[in-house]
Amino acid sequence: MKKKNWLFAAMAVILLFVVFIVLSGSKNETTQITTTVKKGPFEVLVYSSGQLESENSDHVYIPEEMKDRQTRISNLTITDIVEEGTYVDSGDYVATLDHQAVQEQLKDAQDEMEKILSEYNDSKIDSNLTLSNERDQIINATLDVEERKIAVDESIYESPSEQKKVKMDYDKALRKLEQSKQAYELKTQQEINKVNRKFITYKQVKERVDALERLMDKLIIYSPKAGIISYHQYEWGGTVETGSRVSQWSPIIATFPNMRNLVTKTFINEIDIALIKPGQKVKIGIDAFPDKTLNGEVATVANMGQVMPKSDAKVFEVKIKVNGSDPELKPAMTTSNTIQASFIENATYIPIEAVFSNDSLSYVYLSDSQTAQIIEPGEANENYVVINQGLEEGQEVQLLEPEDAGDYKLTGFEIYADIKRKAAEKAAEEAARKKEREEEKAPELPQGMALPAGVTVISAN
Repeated sequence: MKKKNWLFAAMAVILLFVVFIVLSGSKNETTQITTTVKKGPFEVLVYSSGQLESENSDHVYIPEEMKDRQTRISNLTITDIVEEGTYVDSGDYVATLDHQAVQEQLKDAQDEMEKILSEYNDSKIDSNLTLSNERDQIINATLDVEERKIAVDESIYESPSEQKKVKMDYDKALRKLEQSKQAYELKTQQEINKVNRKFITYKQVKERVDALERLMDKLIIYSPKAGIISYHQYEWGGTVETGSRVSQWSPIIATFPNMRNLVTKTFINEIDIALIKPGQKVKIGIDAFPDKTLNGEVATVANMGQVMPKSDAKVFEVKIKVNGSDPELKPAMTTSNTIQASFIENATYIPIEAVFSNDSLSYVYLSDSQTAQIIEPGEANENYVVINQGLEEGQEVQLLEPEDAGDYKLTGFEIYADIKRKAAEKAAEEAARKKEREEEKAPELPQGMALPAGVTVISAN
């Protein structure tokens, strides 16, 4: 039994020794994975998906009556629209806008018009009664003056004091008559203004009723021309269809696409948008026809970004002009776009994984010596990076950082100095251009006036 235990212990010790030898040997072995520096055509590609749309389209718009402010209707719902792709002739039915919404507004306006008309008629009757009373007062005041005049004439046989009293009563009657006439003129103008205000209010409501009635007659939309109906695409995504709302700010109901002038609208994320410029070549794939590839070029790049719905990512709208036409293409088809952001005819390049960096230095590990070569990297795509300086075609570099990287000698400091010189020259050029722009914007000083030394004037623009 004891012999067996010793035997097992000895075997365990031997096994541990073998494992130690294997592990020690594997540590000392360094496996290098290398790649060769290549030279040839190099391109930077940006991929995106987009959607076909017509560059020049005719549209079916909301009726002009919807733009009349008197209707006080800012938007209406499309309750029905013909199926997308339907061919219509000029004058054919296209869509229907919400009658109920207009009918409710019309009913309220008609009720208000009847109420205002009644108030207007009442105001005319009230004015006639009021002015009639005023005229009666003038008549009474006139009779009173005549009566006092007779009393004055008869008072010549009375005492002076009586004559004076009668004369005073006559003068008072004259003043009252004059006051009654003036009051009548003012009251007349006041009543005219009151009646006119009621009439103006009635006229405004009547004009709104007329405008709503005209709109009611235009809620069925007919085609202005012959063509194939396409649903209009909103700038922010989505289409105008049954249930959509249209207004004078979003007036398009449907579209007649011109299939001879197509663009594909796509959105590029803010990381890649600096690479995109108008005029760049594009390969356009059609998802509906996998074997079909079209050529195109970048037409416009948006200056302002936008946040995609249900996402924090910011993107920029890019429109790509499709060269030529194809009868099989339809609006709203999905496209796969490959934009050639850059192309170098004869570039020296290596895989991105072979480039290492330390602070402001970029370098590679050469496989034929313990040397870390400083390089000047250039443009890069998803797999490779261009080497402007530091490597030549055919050289081998390591893809993985060596375990003894600390023992490698760093060479090529003249390349680093050249990189710094180029950066300084670029900064100086940008500063000079900025100064020129500021001088162009600076206001001119009056003749004979000079600024103190060291003082500059920069326009607020």
